[in-house]
Amino acid sequence: MNSLPLTTIVQGALWALGLFSIATWTIIIVKTIQHVRAARADDRASAVLADANNLREIAARPLQAGPKARVTQAALDALADAHAFAGETPEDLWSRQDTLERQLARQIGHERRRLEHALAWLASVGSVAPFVGLFGTVFGIINALGAISHAASASIAVVAGPIGEALVATGIGIAVAVPAVLAYNIFVRRVKVVVALLDDHAGDLYALAQRDHFRLAGDGGDVAGTASSRAERSAASFARAQEVAA
Repeated sequence: MNSLPLTTIVQGALWALGLFSIATWTIIIVKTIQHVRAARADDRASAVLADANNLREIAARPLQAGPKARVTQAALDALADAHAFAGETPEDLWSRQDTLERQLARQIGHERRRLEHALAWLASVGSVAPFVGLFGTVFGIINALGAISHAASASIAVVAGPIGEALVATGIGIAVAVPAVLAYNIFVRRVKVVVALLDDHAGDLYALAQRDHFRLAGDGGDVAGTASSRAERSAASFARAQEVAA
């Protein structure tokens, strides 16, 4: 093999590492911004939940887009969809409860996948980049040895230069892999923390919904009014029956 294809292979490896590095740092910056914005939005959503006495009060307040806000909206939508099961029988109560639980679990899963997006790329770069650099180094050394064999002498000065240049590819591969691995571990840890916080948030929403028998506050008021009117009609009928008997 002549030196031209070997040089092309080494340059291709270096270009690949350069592209890996650009993609890696782009993902790191984008994911960092995503997590910072999500943390700020979740702080506001937590404050709204802490001040609310029921889900109707939460629905009346605007929430900044974020994981907790989307989980909250999923809970409100679930209870609105469960309006068809408006009775007080155990079956109706279980249906509303099951609808809320499934919707909360589904939304938390969506948020996990949203946060995990592109993390597989970081893991892949962290695993592959050192080998790409080593690949370039191997062919660089082969190219250097071929050049040395055609040299008039094989002194340390003649050997060290080409071999050192070939080893640069391995160093670049490691330099590309280290930030990718560190960022991957940090973001995976952050995803676990966010999901745990979302589980706690969903538990708080569930407790508020349970307090109103898995209805929005307004629906509970309507049911109470209906029950009251039924009681009044029953009392009136009973009074008329007593008058007739007398």
